[in-house]
Amino acid sequence: MLDQAQRLRQMAIKNDDSDIHNKPRIITVTSGKGGVGKSNIVVNLSIALQKMGRKVMIFDADIGMGNDDIIMGCSSKYNVFDVIFRGKEIDEVVLTGPFGVKLLPGGSALTKVEDLTEAERNLFLNKLTALKGLDYIIMDTGAGVNKSVLGFIACCEDLVIVTTPEPTSLTDAYSLLKAVKHFNIKNSAKVIINRSLDNNEADMTFNKFNNAVTKFLGMKLDYLGKISEDKKLVYAVRAQQPVIVSYPSSEVAQDISSIASKLEGIKGKSSGMGVDGLFKKIFSIFS
Repeated sequence: MLDQAQRLRQMAIKNDDSDIHNKPRIITVTSGKGGVGKSNIVVNLSIALQKMGRKVMIFDADIGMGNDDIIMGCSSKYNVFDVIFRGKEIDEVVLTGPFGVKLLPGGSALTKVEDLTEAERNLFLNKLTALKGLDYIIMDTGAGVNKSVLGFIACCEDLVIVTTPEPTSLTDAYSLLKAVKHFNIKNSAKVIINRSLDNNEADMTFNKFNNAVTKFLGMKLDYLGKISEDKKLVYAVRAQQPVIVSYPSSEVAQDISSIASKLEGIKGKSSGMGVDGLFKKIFSIFS
């Protein structure tokens, strides 16, 4: 009898471990200021990971200003607001983009989280169970230092900061990390240098930024890589197509694929919270 009980406990532990490993890795991608190409990076990085055989969903968490659907070349008719307040199902709201990447538009629902009843929250969380088999959830936040951005950073396992070599972009990225450190949200972050002219400029930019952050904030930064200044990206945006789809051999597409490979190679710490756990945490922070 004791042997049977021991085996059952071992099976339960094994199943719990398996469940945690099957939970998606949750990444927040943000920036200190707008206009640094963050949403383009999120969309193309997600497609690159999907092409590597991973299952990815983007959560467009730029409240009221999300445009990931436009970059992906598909139209967003509904968003999270419609699931919570208008009775829509998750599969009516989630869009499917290139190579099967999923997109959940955030809309303005999170501005009304405080008004939700416990029953409405539970109903929404139950609907989220339709989202299964994901390897990554990548949250695309708004830019700048504000409550919503800091809230989404607090919900993730990996924080990715996008900046450019421009001094204003670096200053704003530093200010964001300073707030993250001040509120004790994260002790580390990953960095992507966008719109660099060459590897030398990107390396110098990261080293300068890393030195300041390490010296004055005591945070650990990991360099994910650079994304080149490339006209192909401009052409792709105007055609409402991800550059990794329309110009897969371009330098910028190769840079994004390289970052995806590096991200996939980094063993992220899994919290095991999954999609429903993510939104439980979002609700608790934004209430």
